[in-house]
Amino acid sequence: MINVIILGIHYLQAESIAMMIESNQDFKIIDIQTRTKDFLQKHYDEPIHIVIKNIPKITDADIADVEEIQKIYSRAKVLIISYSENEETIFNIIKVGAKGFLSHDATSQDLFEAIYSLRNGYDYFSKCITNILLNRYVSSIQNNEKPDNEEIEKLSSREIEILSLWGNSYTNPEIADSLHISIRTVETHKTHIMQKLNLKTQVDLIKYAIKNNIIDL
Repeated sequence: MINVIILGIHYLQAESIAMMIESNQDFKIIDIQTRTKDFLQKHYDEPIHIVIKNIPKITDADIADVEEIQKIYSRAKVLIISYSENEETIFNIIKVGAKGFLSHDATSQDLFEAIYSLRNGYDYFSKCITNILLNRYVSSIQNNEKPDNEEIEKLSSREIEILSLWGNSYTNPEIADSLHISIRTVETHKTHIMQKLNLKTQVDLIKYAIKNNIIDL
C-alpha cells in the first residue's frame, strides 16, 4: 500500500484528487491539508510515502514548503501538481527536493504513473515539463554555456543538432526528415548522446543539467 498525503490551497480540488487516487486499490489517502504548516505539525502513525502538493502557481513560499517537507520527512517523495510552467520556479522546486512534477495537461493515468514511479525510487516529470527543461538544456549547449565537464565536449555537432530537435519534441521520423538521415541513424545518435553523458533517461539528462549548473538560475 502506498500512503499519500495531499496538500492544496483549495480543499475541493484536493478532495477530487483524493477520490481519483483512492479509485486505485494500491493507494491510501492518509490526510488532506490546505496548509503545509498544519501537515508538518501533525503526527502520523503510518509512514508517509508520497506528498502531493497541488498549487495553481508556484511561489517562493511553496519552494520553502517543499524544502521543509524534505527536512522533516526525508523518505517521503514530493509530487507537485501545478499550472506553473516558469522555468526558474520549476528548477528551484526540483533543487529543494521535489521528485515529480505534473502540469495542467496531466491525466489520471499520469498521476498513477507518477505515484508508482516515485514510490519505486524514480523521478517523474510530465512530458510538458520535461520538454521545458530539456529545451533549456539544449539552448545552454548551443550558446556554449557549458560546464567544466569533459563529457559535454564529447558531443559532435550532429549530436547537438539531434539533441536540439529532440528537446523541441520532434519525433524520430521528424528528426530524420529534417536532417535527411534514416530513423535508425537518429536512434543510434540518441543512444550515443546518452552514453557519452553517462545517462539512461531524459529525466537523468535534466538532473545532470541542474546538478552541473548548466542552467543559469
